Amino acid sequence: MEEDDLKPAGKPLYRLYFKGLVTEEKEMLLAGFGVAICGDKDDLLFDLKVSIHDPTITLLEVELIALKSGLNQAVSLGINHISICCDHEYIFELVMGISTPKQESIALLLRDVQGIRKYLTSSIPVMLTQNQSNLAYDFAIEAISSEIIIDIPAQKETCNICLNDDINADQMFSVDKSGHMCCSECVKRHIEVRLLEGSLITCPHYRCNSLLTSVRCGNLLTPKLNKMWEQKTKDELIPVMDRVYCPNPRCSTLMSETELSGLNIGVRRCCVKCGEPFCVKCKVSWHNNLSCDEYKTLHPNPTENDGRRRDLANEKSWRQCSKCKHMIELSSGCISVVCRCGHTFCYQCGADAGDCFHGLGRDDLDLTQCCGSCCCFVFFLVIIAIVVTIILLVRRFS
Repeated sequence: MEEDDLKPAGKPLYRLYFKGLVTEEKEMLLAGFGVAICGDKDDLLFDLKVSIHDPTITLLEVELIALKSGLNQAVSLGINHISICCDHEYIFELVMGISTPKQESIALLLRDVQGIRKYLTSSIPVMLTQNQSNLAYDFAIEAISSEIIIDIPAQKETCNICLNDDINADQMFSVDKSGHMCCSECVKRHIEVRLLEGSLITCPHYRCNSLLTSVRCGNLLTPKLNKMWEQKTKDELIPVMDRVYCPNPRCSTLMSETELSGLNIGVRRCCVKCGEPFCVKCKVSWHNNLSCDEYKTLHPNPTENDGRRRDLANEKSWRQCSKCKHMIELSSGCISVVCRCGHTFCYQCGADAGDCFHGLGRDDLDLTQCCGSCCCFVFFLVIIAIVVTIILLVRRFS
């Protein structure tokens, strides 16, 4: 009997396609099914693709689950007449009542299928021929394919800083401007050191001056480091000659003298962080009821705390910046130092950068080595001058 002969007069007939698949991929059972409900001309009205996570499920069970899902959806759509298009002969015989299931799980599923069919006016099983395609097959394939995990070995990279050659490509960091590559951990440590030093945050690669940005590197850092970088960025916007620091030793917050002047009259200011009042001219805590000249007259000599600080500075070989009076300690490196206010000076003698000969040509020595290097350098210049003078005299009188 042809399907068209079963079509109720004057009423549309819908087709239900269903397909279940089970396959094994890398010792893992994958199952899924697809459902398609079409109109008279196979125009798609509804489709469904579902993957099943059950390592014990059989192909027959998946097929019946697909049919059950399709019939449920047909009832939900208000369809009354539908053809059940089967491409599995045993499924066709089960639905038609020709065969009886032997497994309990199959019998339970079939009972559900037959129960749903009662809500439809007509649901005629039709066996598809070899020339007819099951429209639900592609949906079943998609359902299974979505569960297949393609295991691609992670590409390994070598960090140019720590020389670790077993780093995944997604753990590498590339500097935008220079293109230099290094691992994320090295970038994080480099930024942390630069922040603590107060230095420019540049590319970690040797002698590369490409600047790093907090937007590009923020995801690598802890919230504390991100906050430090944000504050450093704000500090750098304040011109060097406009910088003023809170005299409270427990605070030392950097502020803009221009911005503070716009909020106050005279020389009395308040720290924007700790709130302690101070004199912006004398750079000390506020001298109440005293003018700046009176304060300097009454305090010509260092206070007891100033004396202790001076003694400690001498003991630790600290140096004071001549611009902002901030105390600096050099643990290692070149004796040409840059203060947080931007002033560059010689750590050995305190002179402005370029006004002395200390540390010429040497960037990696401590103070003792730098002094020795300077003496040797001067002695070498003297020897050269003497030799050149002798040669000129010999030529002149020869």
